[in-house]
Amino acid sequence: MITPHVRPDAQAPDPSRPQAVVIGAGVGGLSAGALLAARGYGVTIIDPLDAPGGRAYAHRQDGFVFDAGPTIITAPWMFEDLWRDCGGRLSDDVQIRPCNPFYKIRFDDGAWFNYSGDPAAMEAEVARFDPRDVAGYRSFMDESRRIYEVAFEQLADQPFHSLTFTAKTLARLVRLGGYRSVYSVVSKHFRNERLRNIFSFHPLLIGGNPFSATSFYCLIAHLEGRYGVHYAVGGTNALVHGIANLVRRNGGVIRLGETVETILTQGRRATGVRLKSGEIVPADIVISNGDPATTYGKLLSQHPRRRWTDAKIARGDYSMGLFVWYFGTNRRYDDVDHHTMLFGPRYKGLLTDIFKRQHLADDFSLYLHRPSAVDPSVAPDGCDAFYVLSPVPNLGGTTDWQDMAETYRQRIAAHLSRTLLPDLERHVVVSKMATPLDFRDRLLSWQGAAFALEPKLLQSAWFRPHNRSEELDNLFLCGAGTHPGAGLPGVLSSARIVDGLVPDAAAVTSYGSGSNRP
Repeated sequence: MITPHVRPDAQAPDPSRPQAVVIGAGVGGLSAGALLAARGYGVTIIDPLDAPGGRAYAHRQDGFVFDAGPTIITAPWMFEDLWRDCGGRLSDDVQIRPCNPFYKIRFDDGAWFNYSGDPAAMEAEVARFDPRDVAGYRSFMDESRRIYEVAFEQLADQPFHSLTFTAKTLARLVRLGGYRSVYSVVSKHFRNERLRNIFSFHPLLIGGNPFSATSFYCLIAHLEGRYGVHYAVGGTNALVHGIANLVRRNGGVIRLGETVETILTQGRRATGVRLKSGEIVPADIVISNGDPATTYGKLLSQHPRRRWTDAKIARGDYSMGLFVWYFGTNRRYDDVDHHTMLFGPRYKGLLTDIFKRQHLADDFSLYLHRPSAVDPSVAPDGCDAFYVLSPVPNLGGTTDWQDMAETYRQRIAAHLSRTLLPDLERHVVVSKMATPLDFRDRLLSWQGAAFALEPKLLQSAWFRPHNRSEELDNLFLCGAGTHPGAGLPGVLSSARIVDGLVPDAAAVTSYGSGSNRP
C-alpha cells in the first residue's frame, strides 16, 4: 500500500468517506464529481488551469467575458436533472434562455438562411432555396427523430462494455443507416447542395467530418428542434461554476493550478495519482476527464496496457483542431445576431483539407459568437464581446502555429470586416488567440485535437475508450473522448454513465482502512 504524502496545507475532503479523485475540471469531470459527492464519496477534482471549465473555461479581461469553447445548450433538462440529483435547483444558480433563431447561416455570396425550431419557418426558409426540398426537409426531420429515439434516448447513457450488447445494438443502428455518413443521409433527402450543407454541418460542432461521421449524429437536428438552443446568462462558464458549486456543497474539493503526472497502480487497480509537485493523492476510485489518449499514453505510460497501447493510440483518427480569436470592440454591431455561421466558398474540399490532407487552406468557414447581443454582462457598456472559430487541421499536420497564428487572425479579421463587422480592426480593444498548440499544451489534448477521437462509426460506442477502463478495474473515463462523445449532452451523459458504474460509497472501504475496493 502506498503511504500518502499529502501537503499539510492541502485541501482534502472528509477522510471518513471513500475517496474519488477526478482528473480534470471540465463539464464531464465536474458533473461526475458532483454526482459522486452527493452519493457519499469524498471527491477531489484536480485541474491544471486557474479556474474550472476545461474547454468550457472563460477568459476575462477589461470587463469582457469570453467563453473559451462551448456556447450553446441543447438539452437543458439534463442540467436540471443534475442539479436535482445533487440537492439543488438549476434555476437558483443559472439562468438559461432560449435562442431564436438558433443561428443564422451566411454563404460566401451573401445569401442567408435563418435556422430555428419553428417547423413552418424552417419550411419557408427551405422553400426560398429550393421548393422541391420542403418534402425532403420533412422526411429528414422524421429520420432524425427516429435516430434520436434510439441513439440518444435509449443508448447515450448506456455503457458499451459488452460485445454482445454492442452487436445487438449495432444491428439496430445499422437498420437505421448508421453505416452511412451524415452527409450521405442528408443528401438522400435534399437535392439542393446548399441545403445539404446546412443540414449536414452539425457533426463539426462535436469534432466530426460530415462526410465520415456516422449518421447517428443526424439526431442533432431533432434534438435542437425538440428542446431548442439555449444560452446560459454570463456564458457557458456560468454553468460550469454552478456545477463546481454543486461539488463543493456536497463536500467535494476542487484543486486548481495542479497537474496530475501519473496514475498510480497496483496490479489492476488504480491507487491514486501523483502530481507534478511530487504529492501523492490516494484514491479508491479514479476518474479521468482528460483526453483518453493522454490518459493512457501519458498518465499510464508505465502501466502494461492490453488494449489502449501506444500503437493503438497512434493509429487513431483524431478530430480537427480549432483556431479561435476572442476579441472585444469599443462599439456595438447590433445587426449581427448571437450565433452566425459563415460558410466559405468550398464545403467538401475544405473538409478534405482539414481532416484528410491536414493542410491549412487559404479559405475557411467560421462560427461567429456574439453573446453581447443578448447578454450585457459580458461586455462593458457600448461594447461587444465576440469569438470567431475556424476549424483547422490538428497538429498531425505541418502548420507552424507559432509563426502562422497572427497571419491567420488577420485574414479572418479582414474577412469579417468585408462581410459583417465594418472597420473591425479599428475598433478591437481586447484580443486573444487560441490555436491547436493551446489545446495540446494547456488542455493536454492529444495532437491538439479539439474533440479527442473523431466520431466515426468504428471510433464510436464499444470502439471508443470505455467509460470503465479496460486496463484498470477502478479507473473510469468521462468527457468528450469516451462514450457517447463530445458536446454538452454527450459529456454530461458520460458522467451519468460513470455515476452508474461506480459502486455505492457504503460498499467501498477507504484506502486507509482496508482492501475491500470495487
